[in-house]
Amino acid sequence: MHAMPEPTPVVSVHPTALPAPDRGEDLRVRISAPVTGHELPVIVFSHGFGQSATGYAPLADFWASHGFVVIQPTHLDSRTLNLPPDDPRTPLIWKFRVDDLKLVLDRLDLLETSVPGLAGRLDRTRIAVAGHSWGAQTASTLLGARVLNADGTPGEDMSDPRIKAGVLLTVTGTGGADLSPFAAEHFPFMSPSFADMTTPALIVAGDQDDSPLSLRGPDWFTDAYHLSPGGKSLLTLAGAEHSLGGISAYESTETTDESPERVALIQRLTWAYLRDTLGLKDATWPASVDSALGHLDSK
Repeated sequence: MHAMPEPTPVVSVHPTALPAPDRGEDLRVRISAPVTGHELPVIVFSHGFGQSATGYAPLADFWASHGFVVIQPTHLDSRTLNLPPDDPRTPLIWKFRVDDLKLVLDRLDLLETSVPGLAGRLDRTRIAVAGHSWGAQTASTLLGARVLNADGTPGEDMSDPRIKAGVLLTVTGTGGADLSPFAAEHFPFMSPSFADMTTPALIVAGDQDDSPLSLRGPDWFTDAYHLSPGGKSLLTLAGAEHSLGGISAYESTETTDESPERVALIQRLTWAYLRDTLGLKDATWPASVDSALGHLDSK
């Protein structure tokens, strides 16, 4: 049994701007890294709707202080950008989000030199993608999930071989009849197929996450586990709603189910899962879960 290592100091730089001519404006990125260590694995994190690169401190700070370099782009839907609804990019924001993550991977050289002392310390063979809510759907496409076309055929394969593992926090489930009328009208891209999502991933869902986007109830958020090929794990959190206890920010007003114990469990399990899946044998996986907090399944 490996003990959780002591946290190390972290340096964060924000914003670093990546030129993105087709996007209409530069991609702004936050990078957090431990001040010590070499051959550091990387997590590229996609935020939920309206959030930004400065969100999700409970996760980003934890991962970075325990040996990961965490890279957080700010997508076009962020409230910090205030894109008008009639902006021509709005209907394709889901696709711009995927492009944002790939741009981060393309420009790791520039990003690592933007953080004092980080150059030469990344392990480019160990890169994971993670995301929450809409960000989880964005992340899932790099793992091999596809967005179905209107006729039900799988859309473009946007998987990325540089990504070796994923963590999907409250990832939306299947579309079609499972969507609420509001979601069907406003989010037609919310129609994933997980049949080709072959990259190993941990899916995290709350058993009280009853979304207005779906007619199905909380089990909708477990589809990515049940409908994808093997090499997956599912952490179902007891009593958790969409904020999973408060992962999006410390003391966030959006958190409806505040639980420091739940957040601590997510921190520990996502860390252990990614360390193990990326081949870093300093973590114990499968990790233990207090049955009062939830349960872990794997296939």
